[in-house]
Amino acid sequence: MLGGAGILLGVAAAPAQAAEVSYKTECVPPSISGLPPVQGTTKVEITAPAEAKVGDEVTITWKFTQAASKNPDVLDLDKDTVKPTGTLKAGGAQTANIAMEGPRQNPAIPKNSDMKLSDMTGKLKLTAAGDVTLTPDAYNINVSKPISTDTKCTPKETVKSSATIKVTGGGTGGTPTPTLPTGLPTLPTGLPTLPTGSATPSPSGSGTDGGGDSGGSDGQTDFTGKEVSVPYACKTPIGDKDATSPVQINAKKNGGSYDLTVQFKKSVMDSPADIPADSVKPSMEVALGGADKGTVHVEGPTNSAAIKSGDPIEVPDLTGTYKPGATGESTLSPGVLTVKALGTTTTCTPTKSEVSLTLDTSEQASGASGGGSTSSGSGSSGTSGGLAETGSDSHSALKALGLVAGTVILLGGAVFTFMPGRRTR
Repeated sequence: MLGGAGILLGVAAAPAQAAEVSYKTECVPPSISGLPPVQGTTKVEITAPAEAKVGDEVTITWKFTQAASKNPDVLDLDKDTVKPTGTLKAGGAQTANIAMEGPRQNPAIPKNSDMKLSDMTGKLKLTAAGDVTLTPDAYNINVSKPISTDTKCTPKETVKSSATIKVTGGGTGGTPTPTLPTGLPTLPTGLPTLPTGSATPSPSGSGTDGGGDSGGSDGQTDFTGKEVSVPYACKTPIGDKDATSPVQINAKKNGGSYDLTVQFKKSVMDSPADIPADSVKPSMEVALGGADKGTVHVEGPTNSAAIKSGDPIEVPDLTGTYKPGATGESTLSPGVLTVKALGTTTTCTPTKSEVSLTLDTSEQASGASGGGSTSSGSGSSGTSGGLAETGSDSHSALKALGLVAGTVILLGGAVFTFMPGRRTR
């Protein structure tokens, strides 16, 4: 606590600085818009402590004083529908790419008026003494309604640094670390009782904490997985989209197999059109690892209620059966998610895999190990590569979705943040 307070005092003692930088920018509208890149000028003000110490974690603010484009006279932008994210480059004594993010907070933006982007913030852990420069880099603008779209903006010239932090040596700030071990020897003396209590079940081989409970031979039947944040790259009928959702895999032992339940804690996409009930069907290929190999097919029910355009498509619990094909510690991770709706297919592929559940499995006849993909009796779609191919769907189906739902009009309004002040067409 004292060490943390020292860091806060050190940062607070140094006055903050704010400096504006202007640079030419190219913003690329979403592919579905069919519009060419937009050229504009971005003006950014970076605020950071003027001085800090090695070991401090400083907060940096990115303020847009001018966006690269205006909202043209196509569609009024609703309140709290715009979210900026970006990258701030640290240079000099320390190099790093600092992730910046702003809240989805904006006033209502009328047609043909200046864009209003919220301030972005990020944190940097200082690791070296000297001058650390801060330079704005690429940024992204996400608009959630009427459909979710992204515009990617990149500098088209060398950008000047906007702020500099003078970083001094840690000084006394580094002393708390070596003092910690001197106060800890009393802890090991009280801990030997812990290994003695866990020595008996250790031969089960469930010592690896790969995420969630580990299924052993102690009679346990229910296993709760760890909630993991999964970044998805989605190919939708109206264009590509990145989304992140917390996912959790749970299991219940059923003889030699396991009944799986995959839970999505957050929607990964918004509906591009009004969708009637019983029209959306989600499924996933749970990825196996560790001792076992392949995938397990899980799927959920269709939507019980109609989904309005712009509303999130909630993914229900996905269920299926995992029959182990190997003996040992097998891991289960969220895999490719497929959502079928109105004759189209959206495929979301994880860009980063993380284990949600680890089970101590025993090989079963015709189990998963060694196969490319395992189905729970409902017919797997094969490898993730095959699923990705279905994501594009047919061009005619895409057109049908756009015409039936009036998406042509929506798409015209979805690109309003990316066009210059005057209409292109």
